[in-house]
Amino acid sequence: MDPFADWYDAAGVRAGIRRTFADERDQAKVFFPTALVPYLEHDLVRERAPQQRETLTVRHLYQFLLATTHLETRVVNRGAERIANNRIGVPVDAQLRMDAFKVYCDEGYHSLYSLDLARQVEAATGIAVPDWDFGGFADRLDATAAALLPGAEVLAQLLQVVVFETLITAVLNELPADPTVVTTVRDLARDHARDEGRHHRYFAGFFRHLWTQLDAPTRARAAVALPELIEDCLRWDGEPVRRSLTLAGLTAAEADTVVRDCYGGTPQMRQTASATVRLCRSTGVLDQPGAWEAFAAKGLVDD
Repeated sequence: MDPFADWYDAAGVRAGIRRTFADERDQAKVFFPTALVPYLEHDLVRERAPQQRETLTVRHLYQFLLATTHLETRVVNRGAERIANNRIGVPVDAQLRMDAFKVYCDEGYHSLYSLDLARQVEAATGIAVPDWDFGGFADRLDATAAALLPGAEVLAQLLQVVVFETLITAVLNELPADPTVVTTVRDLARDHARDEGRHHRYFAGFFRHLWTQLDAPTRARAAVALPELIEDCLRWDGEPVRRSLTLAGLTAAEADTVVRDCYGGTPQMRQTASATVRLCRSTGVLDQPGAWEAFAAKGLVDD
């Protein structure tokens, strides 16, 4: 079934409304689920004043929103444009290309409304939106792509897009249903999750098509590279967290300690990447020589 069959009537960019921030702090609602801000309960943060903790939570919302704008426009839409304009080095049928343009429109709109909400929250709270540009994150992805599949960087970048669009994130899964969070943030996350459900199905189908078009040596290289690509896509960009923590009064050394203690870990990565790994299994990726061992080395499958 075409994941975009109802796109003209149901996509957020076609049928959605602008989410206007309504301040519900008087109802003790928070800007982001505290369970999804790992460092709030760290020993170096837990005893901070309530106002400092609220400010940290607002900046964590900003990080989520700004990361969305950069990921969607700089990573996902780069791949979507290549697919849409038939520039990926393998044949792409007209339907896949048309749907890639729909992805492109969706992701641009997600970026717009994410930045829009950040600016609305800034105006309501007086907490400035930091000037994070996520350049280090984007540069790292490109460097990893070039290192893992030299001479096939476009393929590696497309695989990164497949990974990002098939991950299962706690934010989009849990945030819309969390009654402790301000309604506007929940509504925005729900809008985003609805579109991303279509994207997940599209990129799963695209990956199956792409895989069948690769020659045997390229499939072998890509299969062994995929676990490290997955790991790199899931590697948290700690710099915004460090900067937020130092703005809250922690020293640079303390901020480094918090980031080191709170981020990373194989169990979390395995859960988040579970749908991506299932896709790889069903497509035959893990049947390639050395692929199972490479996935197991990253904790994505059992030895």
